[in-house]
Amino acid sequence: MSTQSAASVAPDPATAMPARPPLRRLAGKLILLVLAKLVVLTLIWWVATAPYPRPDTRPAAIEHLLAPAPASSIPHADHP
Repeated sequence: MSTQSAASVAPDPATAMPARPPLRRLAGKLILLVLAKLVVLTLIWWVATAPYPRPDTRPAAIEHLLAPAPASSIPHADHP
């Protein structure tokens, strides 16, 4: 009977090395998680805020909104 030493026995290549390195697998999961969150946040924005009309930000519209009311610029004669 011959006994083999542990050094002379080659490990099976399929069991010795995983299919993908752990850091690469974790990086793939992280990228997938970030993309999934972006998709979910985009869908939430699209459902919640996209139907509302955009505010008018033209300079003329802003000037009209910030202008004083016509009644406040006319002095009243009945006030002392």
